[in-house]
Amino acid sequence: MLELEQYRYPVGRFRPEENNVAEQLNASIKTLEELPGMLRKAVQDLTDSQLDTPYREGGWTVRQVVHHLADSHMNSYIRMKLTLTEDLPVIKPYFEARWAELPEAKTGPIEVSLTLLEAIHKRMVMMLENVKGDEWERKFHHPESKKEWKLYNVVHLYAWHSRHHLAHITRLAERSGWTLSTVNA
Repeated sequence: MLELEQYRYPVGRFRPEENNVAEQLNASIKTLEELPGMLRKAVQDLTDSQLDTPYREGGWTVRQVVHHLADSHMNSYIRMKLTLTEDLPVIKPYFEARWAELPEAKTGPIEVSLTLLEAIHKRMVMMLENVKGDEWERKFHHPESKKEWKLYNVVHLYAWHSRHHLAHITRLAERSGWTLSTVNA
């Protein structure tokens, strides 16, 4: 059971921050800034067969993880913008597992999603570097969980999400004996 938990959550489960701390935010923004390059390095030498390998039994393939990161972070970027421009917006949930089963996510070339992720993260980081003071406390409402999320915790969540899925790929590569470009995950 512990092994399954380590495969599912290789960097541990996400834990929301209790307080808005500048150093933690800066570290999370740095993670968001670095993810596209680290992901590109992690997958650049993989074959189609390796890209189509699940990171764990019953899990997504590496290809699906790459496409999922682009899909998820695109949604996150929009949610952050809504949070900064509206009063307690209700965000639109989506079925990420269903998105991962669409043909373009299961078989499409990853370069499209790598390029998309680079662009989304550049915009996201530019936006976050200009957030000031009380803006970090702005919230959105998630209708499925019925919870309100503060912007600073959304930033931490997606930094964790970045590390989480990058580790799925790099740890699969380690277990499988694949040669990867140097990545710190």
